[in-house]
This record gives sequence, C-alpha cells and structure tokens, in this order.
Amino acid sequence: MLSGPATLAATQHINLMFILYQRDDCHLCDLALAVLAQARVPGLDSVFIDDDAALEARYGSRVPVLCDGQGRELDWPFDASTLSAWMSGQR
Repeated sequence: MLSGPATLAATQHINLMFILYQRDDCHLCDLALAVLAQARVPGLDSVFIDDDAALEARYGSRVPVLCDGQGRELDWPFDASTLSAWMSGQR
C-alpha cells in the first residue's frame, strides 16, 4: 500500500478537477474565465450546457457555475478572493 508524499500528491491531483459550466456567447462566462485564468486554477475544464437538456435544466439560469471534484458548486459572481476561499474549503 502506498503512503506518504506520493499518495498525497495523487490524492491532491484527483481533487484538483474543476468544471466551469457555461453557455456560448455568455459575457458573464467570459468574465468568470478571466478570474479563473488570473487565479491559475489547476485542472480546469469548460462544459457548454447549450445542447444538453439535463445540464440546461440544472444550470440554465445560473451559469457560469464552477464545480469541483467533490461536487461543490460556486455560482457567479465571484472574484479572486472568493474563489480562493472556496477552493480552500472555507465557503
């Protein structure tokens, strides 16, 4: 069984997955992407909800929404300090 720094690094890598749910031609989504880029969020993926009925039902009026690997969601608006607190689990 692995333990120590290698295991911790592997666990942290798994937890560093972030998805930004967004729409095409969304000014607020562009602003959110700018905040995420400035904060250098690791493991970021973008998912466009426009052609997915389930995602549209869940996030339609809320986009942009940032989701982490643990299922937590951060709705827009957020700035760098709010994002940092949320990423460290304080929000």
